[in-house]
Amino acid sequence: MLNISSAPVKFHKKTNRRPLSSAEKWAQKKWESKRKAVFEPQESSASKQRKINQTGQQHTHKQKLQTPRSPSQRSNNRDTEENGDRREKSAAKSPSKVKTYPKKAPEEHGDHGRPFIKTSSLFRNNPEIPDVLSPTVNQVKEKVFTSNTFEELNLHPHLVATLHKVLNVTSMTSVQKKTIPVLMSGKDAVVRSQTGSGAIPGLFHFFLLQRSDGPLAVVIVPTRELALQSFQMFQKLLKPFTWIVPGVLMGGEKRKAEKARLRKGINVLISTPGRLVDHIKNTLSIAFSAVRWLILDEADRTLDLGFEKDLTVILNALNATGLARQNVLLSATLTEGLSRLASISMKEPVSIHVSEDSEDTDEACPQAAPQALSDSYVVPERLQQHVVVVPSKLHLVCLAAFILDKCKFEQRQKLIVFISSCEAVEFLLTLFTAVLCVKPSTTSTKQTSTSLNFYRLHGNMRQEERTEVFQEFSVCKTGILLCTDVAARGLDLPQVTWIVQYNPSVSAAEYVHRVGRTARIGAQGSSLLFLAPSETAFVDVLANHNISLSEMKMEDILATLMKDECFKGRGKWDSAAFEQEVRDRATVLQTDFENYVHANNKSLQTAKSALQSFLRAYTTYPSSLKHIFHIRSLHLGHAAKSFGLRDAPQGLGSSITTNPANSKDSKKGKDKAKRYCTFSEVGQ
Repeated sequence: MLNISSAPVKFHKKTNRRPLSSAEKWAQKKWESKRKAVFEPQESSASKQRKINQTGQQHTHKQKLQTPRSPSQRSNNRDTEENGDRREKSAAKSPSKVKTYPKKAPEEHGDHGRPFIKTSSLFRNNPEIPDVLSPTVNQVKEKVFTSNTFEELNLHPHLVATLHKVLNVTSMTSVQKKTIPVLMSGKDAVVRSQTGSGAIPGLFHFFLLQRSDGPLAVVIVPTRELALQSFQMFQKLLKPFTWIVPGVLMGGEKRKAEKARLRKGINVLISTPGRLVDHIKNTLSIAFSAVRWLILDEADRTLDLGFEKDLTVILNALNATGLARQNVLLSATLTEGLSRLASISMKEPVSIHVSEDSEDTDEACPQAAPQALSDSYVVPERLQQHVVVVPSKLHLVCLAAFILDKCKFEQRQKLIVFISSCEAVEFLLTLFTAVLCVKPSTTSTKQTSTSLNFYRLHGNMRQEERTEVFQEFSVCKTGILLCTDVAARGLDLPQVTWIVQYNPSVSAAEYVHRVGRTARIGAQGSSLLFLAPSETAFVDVLANHNISLSEMKMEDILATLMKDECFKGRGKWDSAAFEQEVRDRATVLQTDFENYVHANNKSLQTAKSALQSFLRAYTTYPSSLKHIFHIRSLHLGHAAKSFGLRDAPQGLGSSITTNPANSKDSKKGKDKAKRYCTFSEVGQ
């Protein structure tokens, strides 16, 4: 009673009021405790838990909290608080004894049938997207067709009839008009023509000769697919001339069968460099005593792939015969390496190029002409070129949205998507097939009729698979081909409407060859280049070569997801919340990708391997572009997100720094790293 009365005595002295009753005292205490709770910070739950665990009196404490306290019990509050302070200090000294309890994930979106998966936001912590201002350039244009016919030239009538009936070609292209007369005069030539302009058909007049022993003409191409395509073209054109036999040598085929064909006789020999060198060294029946023509198609690509030594072996074998021959180099881009090759293998070659600025001029300057022309590249006139700036985290969902827009909600669209590595091609094929390809049982008839068809093409595939994919994609009406640069040169894939460069090319010349797979021979086509915010300076590099791009907004591409109810957000939306709904659907799609990747260890390891190969390929950009494409400018966590990974794998940075491409004192290792993703893609 003394403790209870002490407080009212002080209160009486100050207020001169009557003593408070027990009920009034209880109300006063309650009001003070509430006021203290409002104006003073509350004790955290973790602190309370530490007190409970340290004292070991959890049951007694709960009982005290549940039982109303009497005035006598409240008189011991001060002693209790002092004991609590001591326990707080002792708990802080021994944090290892403190028990921790996992936090519960917020039960969001539980009423929509989707399990909650903790996913970092796609639209937070991204770098700012700069405005892309493509400089105004005078793009070099090349007129594709002319009014001249093949009858005007002194060609065999059977060959002219074959061009009309088999290939449906009636008039010459601009490059054919200028090239054929030069070749018929017997001069060497360096021909630069836009991709898909039909330069090779202008060379076929050579072969209207009597059959001789061994090859009369040798055609060197950089890839197996281009070798197969060239062989099929020769078969069509030489159909009336049964005594002229074409043949192809390329990696992946049986050497025994190729040796048998060489013994029987091949007049027009198409080959990849590596396989031809193999036969020169190991096949006795091959002979070049009758070779009168050497054609190097896509010669600059052959040099880029590291086949300069193989070309030297081939040239030495041809020169050993001592016979004069005519040499022709063909490419859409003329590089410094090609100029060096021309100076070694040719005698006073004529440089042929067709553009509006120099339509009627031929140059006979073997060294200067290619160098002068390398600054500006010719792209198809009806090609519409676009660029989109996408943060690394959003690359995957943006590509998926673009594919859905073109191939699911539009008709008769064929896409080629260029990717930097073979592992990334395999990963994206598996991922898109599992997530984007809608099952017939869950879709309407309309969606089933526009199902997605994915194909893949890269150098690690068996030759039988590569040939089968090449043939299937050539005849299909709609589809998506995921490929490396093995499909960037010379291939004539009909009716391709879009070229998507998911990973930027290593040079402006390679960019031209990639986009050249569409808008061929006067057709219409489009291209889209993906760039990260740190890579936008590449637009200026292309502008220096007279290539102009128009910007496409990332938000417009992601808005395609509003057409597909499979990725519907987890809430209602109206016109004011349209942008938020688009972001929600993009997050749903990204979550589906991550759920698939993390479903089992095999898919997880595949994603990690694809990420690692992408990073290694990123280190192989030439030094002239290192200020744009540098591995240090990449956010590894964001890059991992674009492969469906929730976090960057451990040890990723060390595996990149040990790449030979980063060794400044090892030129050999640098060259090896440069061919990391391309060397295995060519036929040997």
